[in-house]
Amino acid sequence: MNKDLIKQVIVENHEFIAKVELIHRDIFIEDEGNYVFVGSRRAGKTYCMFQIMCNMIQNGISLENLLYINFEDERLLELKLEDLSLIIDCFKELFNTTPIIFLDEIQIISGWEKFCRRLADSGYRIFVTGSNANMLSKEIATTLGGRFLIKEIFPFTFKEFLKANQIALVNNWEFSSQRYEIRNQFDSYFYFGGFPEILKFKEKRIWLDNLYQKIFYGDLIARYKIRNDFALKLLIKKLAESLHDEVSYNRIKNIIQSTGTKIGTATVIEYSSYLEDSWLIFGIKNYLAKISERESSKKYYFIDNGILSLFLQKPETILLENIVACRLNQLFGNQLYYVRSQVEVDFYIPIIKTLIQVAYSIANFETEKREVDSLLKINETITAENLIILTLDDEKTITQNNNIIKVLPVWKWLLKS
Repeated sequence: MNKDLIKQVIVENHEFIAKVELIHRDIFIEDEGNYVFVGSRRAGKTYCMFQIMCNMIQNGISLENLLYINFEDERLLELKLEDLSLIIDCFKELFNTTPIIFLDEIQIISGWEKFCRRLADSGYRIFVTGSNANMLSKEIATTLGGRFLIKEIFPFTFKEFLKANQIALVNNWEFSSQRYEIRNQFDSYFYFGGFPEILKFKEKRIWLDNLYQKIFYGDLIARYKIRNDFALKLLIKKLAESLHDEVSYNRIKNIIQSTGTKIGTATVIEYSSYLEDSWLIFGIKNYLAKISERESSKKYYFIDNGILSLFLQKPETILLENIVACRLNQLFGNQLYYVRSQVEVDFYIPIIKTLIQVAYSIANFETEKREVDSLLKINETITAENLIILTLDDEKTITQNNNIIKVLPVWKWLLKS
């Protein structure tokens, strides 16, 4: 690998970092920690690294102490594992300092984890990003040996979305005229999601479709060498349409086979894991299910409403549940469940003893009764301290059988969660 080319890339990246414009995100970083940032394409992992670099510069660290390399840079396509040490050598020849290292989309280099472990063992501080959940595998965790903290980066929260649109919440905003502006902004967030880059585009659906195609063909078909791409397309579509429901692998297999496409249960399981590994979807389990059943039947959600909306014709009720799932997943990760017994409640978070039901509207008496009865029935078993119904716009408090149920518009809840 040509050393002059590597030096050129390093210096050009310095020039970019010095002038990059950032939307500050609330991301906590340990002062001495090494990090692996993971998550979906275009969720903002690179800009989180830029934010860390800019914060370091503001705190007195020189730009000449920061080494940033993006492995998706086409000039570095020939770079191999054995060339990685050359990058460090080139940096030291340029600046004669020991760098803080930022390696972007590192999963492109096979064996990267051993290189990073060696640097960490040698006292370097390192930040890396990647789009493949295989970076969370047991093998890599073992290789990294506890030297790295793993942090997931998600698309914008609604708070961050408003901030990116230069809307700062005023005191008592929910009682002021600003609530109308916030409600209007929520419609865009609701239908098109929170990928940071989408804010630049007017043709948001076209941008989302292009992103999905990149994930589908790059992160799925090419990476996993999938031959039956039509079956995978059907699987994604059926998961989107079945988002309200508990899904078993056998049920999905039967739905796909009903279209005349041959697929086995083992393939459905394999493809579903690929979708999760590529951060397209995530699954949550039934809290009351037997341990043996928790893995075979789940509810699946999409990582962002914008991607999900590509597959739906009348998306509102599904998007509402998905947007709640996304926020709860960001906050609680694998501590998030649904509860299904004789009835079902959409979400349960044991660590805060909260049950949440999602309904587009409870203006209809029968709808309200159904949602309230489900919460109260499940609560006989769970005994939660907080009972919540999230809707699009309804807001009130329901008291029944000594239970208090808070009904909140989802856009208000998102700003308070």
